[in-house]
Amino acid sequence: MSGAAGTGEAPTGRGPVGVAVIGAGNISKAYLDNLTIFPDLKVHVIADLFEAAAEARAKEYGIAEWGGVDAALNHPDVEIIVNLTIPAAHVEVATAAVNAGKHVWTEKPFSLDRDSGLGLLKTADAAGIRLGCAPDTFLGAGLQTARRLIERGDIGTPLTAMTTFQTPGPESWHPNPAFLFQQGAGPLFDMGPYYLTALVQTFGSIRKVAAVGSKAKDVRVIGSGPKAGEEFTVEVPTHVSAMAQFESGASSHSVFSFESPRARMGFVEITGTEATLSLPDPNNFDGDLKLWRAGDQDWTTIPATGPVNGRGMGVLDMARSLRTGVPHRATGNLAYHVLDSMVSITESMETGTFVDVASSAPASPALPEDWAPETATLQDV
Repeated sequence: MSGAAGTGEAPTGRGPVGVAVIGAGNISKAYLDNLTIFPDLKVHVIADLFEAAAEARAKEYGIAEWGGVDAALNHPDVEIIVNLTIPAAHVEVATAAVNAGKHVWTEKPFSLDRDSGLGLLKTADAAGIRLGCAPDTFLGAGLQTARRLIERGDIGTPLTAMTTFQTPGPESWHPNPAFLFQQGAGPLFDMGPYYLTALVQTFGSIRKVAAVGSKAKDVRVIGSGPKAGEEFTVEVPTHVSAMAQFESGASSHSVFSFESPRARMGFVEITGTEATLSLPDPNNFDGDLKLWRAGDQDWTTIPATGPVNGRGMGVLDMARSLRTGVPHRATGNLAYHVLDSMVSITESMETGTFVDVASSAPASPALPEDWAPETATLQDV
């Protein structure tokens, strides 16, 4: 099998798939709200370097076991590790999980550089282990409905896209925002995965990129919480303007910015030969779509259809695919290709040239419109 895509393996196990969560920080709540109610999953343990944090989160969700990282890696009933550690630890924790024989779902980004990301893909492939990675927002009703419309031909042949993410920056509201301005973060690495994943799912793999970037301030000030008034250093560009050309010949222009007084988030428009489609925010799982055909006087609103449960849908899809021996959708290959594209955008900003993107990501199968996370499907599998 391919460890990244999970193809070609025999089905494994029976009944709900055992899960452990490593990382009991804020994002774990968004995952656990769903992981603990999906009947095809069973959360056995919460782990964290700070065991007190793991204990508190486990008790909050009625999970019987908690402890350090080894409590998750060595648990006999755990098949999938949900890796919610800080970005700098993603590859280290995922590699440890692979070496322990566990399949791994990682919060984005997949890695911070190409070498470590490729190393993880190869290690998993050699071990026969599946890798999955956020974002799984493209599995939500909003972007899946967009995919169905495009594949049905409602906009003709997709040609171009524009995306925009602009805010003043998270230091105004985040109580500890410095990490969002360090290497491996910034608006590109923090928000880029949502937008680029949506584009790759529409147009196919990115073949080359060009970009410019800037940094308005070298130092920013925390605006809220117990650290309000503290200064921190900005390490990365806080405004990025990037062009991409896809294997289909289509192209896109994207803005990722922490420098805009006016917040403008979730803007994605795809233009085809017959119409323009406005997609919902790729950071969300729901949201209506809007279609504008040649000659129209206004947008036509199209309600999204399908599941909108939220984070953890990708873990569930991985679990069900593991049991039935079919590919899962939010694969390590897809996440690595998005990471490779973001690194290439960074290199383009540094060199002032177009940069080729070497990796590719096979198209993920569409979700059935009636895919139901709350329905038990694995009792007899």
